[in-house]
Amino acid sequence: MFDTPFDRYHDEAAAERRGQEQFDEREQDGGYDPAEVTARQPKSRLMRVWIGVLIVLAAITAWWVLGGGAPAPAAAPLPVVTVATPLQKEITEWDEFVGRFEASRRVEVRPQVSGQITAIHFTDGQFVRQGAPLFTIDARTYRASLAQAQAQVAQATTALALSRDNLARAQRLVEDDAVAANEIDRLKAEVRNNEAGLAAARALVSARALDVGFTTVRAPISGRISDRRVDAGNLVSGSGGSQATLLTTINAVDPVYFEFTGSEALFLKAQREGLDKGTPVEIRLQDETEYTWHGKLDFTDNGLDDESGTIRARALVDNPDGFLTPGLFGQMRLATGGTHKAMLVPDTAITTDQTRKLVLVVQKDGKVAARSVELGPQIGNLRVIESGLKPTEKVVIKGVQMAMPGQQVSAQQGTIAPARAETRMAKSPPAKFRAAAATFAE
Repeated sequence: MFDTPFDRYHDEAAAERRGQEQFDEREQDGGYDPAEVTARQPKSRLMRVWIGVLIVLAAITAWWVLGGGAPAPAAAPLPVVTVATPLQKEITEWDEFVGRFEASRRVEVRPQVSGQITAIHFTDGQFVRQGAPLFTIDARTYRASLAQAQAQVAQATTALALSRDNLARAQRLVEDDAVAANEIDRLKAEVRNNEAGLAAARALVSARALDVGFTTVRAPISGRISDRRVDAGNLVSGSGGSQATLLTTINAVDPVYFEFTGSEALFLKAQREGLDKGTPVEIRLQDETEYTWHGKLDFTDNGLDDESGTIRARALVDNPDGFLTPGLFGQMRLATGGTHKAMLVPDTAITTDQTRKLVLVVQKDGKVAARSVELGPQIGNLRVIESGLKPTEKVVIKGVQMAMPGQQVSAQQGTIAPARAETRMAKSPPAKFRAAAATFAE
């Protein structure tokens, strides 16, 4: 098979035995040759050399396999981790809500008289002041009706004056018994009737004057006006109520409402903490990172919704430049947790063991230990620790992946400091009804 020294050794030994047997046979036969004996001696020495080499190689191999040649492994260095005590700082806890802005007042502009639109006095989408003219309706028929009513007033005035003169003459003749008493009564009744007729005529004049005034449709409130729904030249109906033609709408946007809903648990939390009308709120828009809009809690509904289990509320926000538009979504935060001192560690220092949240600490003997903690809100890359950790314990903030509970480590001292951006918005895990956000108290 394979050409190894062992195979060659066996082949040479067999050949040597065969040669020796042949030599013995020739010697017995008398055919011994001294020169042949001399030639066989070098081959025997070569065979012995090979056998010695093989023995030495086998001994070296056995010594190496048994571990005599492997160097002893060096001791592994201790893992190096960075530790620091928890950062203690005053924070303000917030609860967050999502809602949308609504107009504080919304009016549908409808005509009070019927007729043809003759003029439009605004530009779509502009801000209008209360009382500003918006539409003009053809007023000719209404002015004619007003003139007719004024003529009726004149007739009633003349009739009243005549009846009063007749009554005065009759009363002078009573002393001479020239007029019967019943005639005096009739004249008095005529005067009262003419007075009532004059009052009715004057009321009709007022009504006709109002109709003439209604031909100019004016803005009932100040705010941003929508687009016109009817162009000039169209007939509009002023039958009253929702049956009248819709001309446009106006939204009052200064101030503006921010409407939102809260869960029953958050409502109870706010009630127990005494949060009521006038509580400050902060709002940010979808494209904003900071809460730049400020308002006050204005209204909380008188009952929870049976289906959703939520309650409706709103805040009042100043909007002097009209930037906030009804329908915009926003995120509002309400300070419900007050200001208190809290412990914070980097969020990267927190590990998870199934359902538990753990923080690794280095004890005085240099060994790692795990602490089961309860988490609070997150501020930037720092997390509030509500329980399970002592302020003096050294928390592993770097090298967490190299540390295991019970392991000896080499600890280097570090510090926990908030970044500038961490004083802003922070979010909270949704597991419990705790503060949804927090900031450092100023």
